[in-house]
Amino acid sequence: MFTGIIEAVGSITAIKHHAKDMTITVDSGDLDLSDVKLGDSISHNGVCLTVTRLEGNSYDVDISHETIKRSGFANIKNGFPVNLEKAMQVSSRFGGHIVSGHVDGVGEITSVTQVGSAIEYWIKAPDSLAKYIAEKGSISVDGISLTTNAIDGASFMLTIIPHTTSQTTMKHYQAGTLVNLEVDVVARYLERLLLGDKATNNHTEKESTMELLARSGFMG
Repeated sequence: MFTGIIEAVGSITAIKHHAKDMTITVDSGDLDLSDVKLGDSISHNGVCLTVTRLEGNSYDVDISHETIKRSGFANIKNGFPVNLEKAMQVSSRFGGHIVSGHVDGVGEITSVTQVGSAIEYWIKAPDSLAKYIAEKGSISVDGISLTTNAIDGASFMLTIIPHTTSQTTMKHYQAGTLVNLEVDVVARYLERLLLGDKATNNHTEKESTMELLARSGFMG
C-alpha cells in the first residue's frame, strides 16, 4: 500500500526482455534504500513492483506481461524517469490517499498550460474509467496522489504547484505523454457494493453507476 507522496525520481538503467515479460534495473536516485530488502515493494510510476536484486543504490524488479499490457511500461527505454515510493509503514504519516499500486489504465496528457506559478494539465482517461473520476476527488497519476479540479467527460484537469512539478516526473510532461492512472479505490469498492447480489451473477448488461445509485436510494 502507498500514499502517492513521491519520495524520489529514479531512472531505468537496463532492460532485459524475456518471452513475454521483462526485468528492469533502476537507479534509485535520492531514494534511501538502507531499509529495503529483497522482496520489498516499491511503487514505480504508480506500479507496485517487487525488488529481486539489490546492490548499492541500484536494484532489479520483474514486470509481468499483465503489467506491461496495463501500464505505460510497454514504451519504456533506458534513461526513462520513474517516480519512486516505498511501501508505507503503519507508523507513516498519511499525506496523500490510498494507492494500491495496481494501475487501472493509461491516460494521455492533452494540454499543459502555465497559470501563474502553477501548471494546469488536462488528461484524457480511458472511457471505462470516467465514472470513477469525480471533481475534487483523488486520483493517482504515475503514482502521484493528486486532486481533480475539473471534469469534461473522460478528461480531467489538474492544477499542480511548482514543488510537485519539480520533485516528480511531471516536469517532463507535454501533450502526448502517456501516464499510468489509478482511480480512487473507494469508488471501485462502492460500485461493487451497490451491485449487491448481482455481483455473483453473470449479466449480459450492467447497470450504469447512476442507475445503481438511484436504485440504492442515493438519488431522488
